[in-house]
Amino acid sequence: MTLTQAEKAAVVTVWAKVATQADAIGAESLERLFFSYPPTKTYFPHFDLSQGSAQLRGHGSKVMSAIGEAVKNIDDIRKALAKLSELHAYILRVDPVNFKFLSQCLQVALATRLGKDYSPEVHSAVDKFMSAVASVLAEKYR
Repeated sequence: MTLTQAEKAAVVTVWAKVATQADAIGAESLERLFFSYPPTKTYFPHFDLSQGSAQLRGHGSKVMSAIGEAVKNIDDIRKALAKLSELHAYILRVDPVNFKFLSQCLQVALATRLGKDYSPEVHSAVDKFMSAVASVLAEKYR
């Protein structure tokens, strides 16, 4: 899945806008994930998954940091997420469909926070980018 230069620019631009709220968006995305897709909670039996918990905020921050690395390395997402892909496939054994679920939840959080700045074109670019991220994270399962 190849992003066009315009799509890459849209993703980089929107990511710069969310950088100051990345931790909050990460936590909100995880809260949405766990509420909308309760089976995803099974990967976090040791976490306090209540809204606003320190563990939820901390993991949300890690998620957003990883996505931020993919944005910084948008021309080589595979290399940027290689270690994370291996961790999820070989150690954590997370069902790869969860990456798509998280992508959807992240996009809802972005849309609610960015309003008009999250135009249909930006949404499309972010969706395509997050599909690429999910694909890279799922590669090691094959």
